[in-house]
Amino acid sequence: MDVKDLILKTMEKKGEVRASEIVKATGFSRVYVNRFFRQLREEGVLTLVGKANAARYVPATEEMVSRVKKEIKKLYRILKNDALNEDEVLANIKKKTGIFEGLRDNVSDILGYAFTEMLNNAIEHSRSARIELRVERKSTNVMFEVRDRGVGIFNNIMKKKDLGSELEAIQDLLKGKETTEPAAHSGEGIFFTSRVGDILTIQSSKEKLVFDNLVNDIFLKNVNKRTKGTRVLFSVSLGSKKRLSEIFEKYTDDSFQFSKTEVIIKLYKKDADYVSRSQARRLLSGLEKFKTIVLDFKGIDTIGQGFADEIFRVWKKTHPGKSIIVKNAGKNAIFMIKRAGA
Repeated sequence: MDVKDLILKTMEKKGEVRASEIVKATGFSRVYVNRFFRQLREEGVLTLVGKANAARYVPATEEMVSRVKKEIKKLYRILKNDALNEDEVLANIKKKTGIFEGLRDNVSDILGYAFTEMLNNAIEHSRSARIELRVERKSTNVMFEVRDRGVGIFNNIMKKKDLGSELEAIQDLLKGKETTEPAAHSGEGIFFTSRVGDILTIQSSKEKLVFDNLVNDIFLKNVNKRTKGTRVLFSVSLGSKKRLSEIFEKYTDDSFQFSKTEVIIKLYKKDADYVSRSQARRLLSGLEKFKTIVLDFKGIDTIGQGFADEIFRVWKKTHPGKSIIVKNAGKNAIFMIKRAGA
């Protein structure tokens, strides 16, 4: 039986052909049949599209490859973390799938930026032998997941910065410009990624950090089952009007330096009715790197005198030229802030 001839006739009749069809029709092994498919690919007669159960061969014409590629809206990969480059992975996704096809430029830019930043974190910080990727374009949004089985992001920050708990590591992470590898990284990736999409979730150990830009809030949740390594999920709407340049501009100065950050006060409030001086010191750690600090008091009923004094008198006095902007503060918090400033 001429296997090559059967492959070509099947493809001519149906427009595509799967290896499993030829194995079933001939009774030959998959290894033997794949030898003929490989020959036809090398001859430029056909090309493989899709992976695993969705894999099939189509005529190697530009029009056919483009048409089939557009139908591939989801992807799952397990990558070996050895000489892995995030830009090459992204380029391969764009080449082999239709996930980026026809996206608005701003959405494509956001998705590409967030994907490469989060994958780079897993490559360079996780110490995981393998990294799992899942990318999917749905009817209203595009999402991706980056999962490693390494040291865990919160645990890594806690140990390398000698912090007392994973909660302190999360608080440190939220400020931006914080990194465990200052020689190689600016620490800006998660800060900006958390602002460009709709939802960013970072899960590690028994903590889940959720940036929900749809309701303009940040949530910290406990999870029952411990997560080994780090799991990152990102989502952006197909109709998003955000632009990377506008997000970058919001937090940079005239010299294009990352000079502005925003801190959510409620994430420093734990097991107390108010925020204290010690919590203020933890909040202020590292903020000297910024020219402008926005303190968001949403969800805070009142603050302690020590907290207000530490920030609005002591810290401001020792850091002249730094600007502190207060937003969403209730009358009780405003009273304490004004009292400390006076």
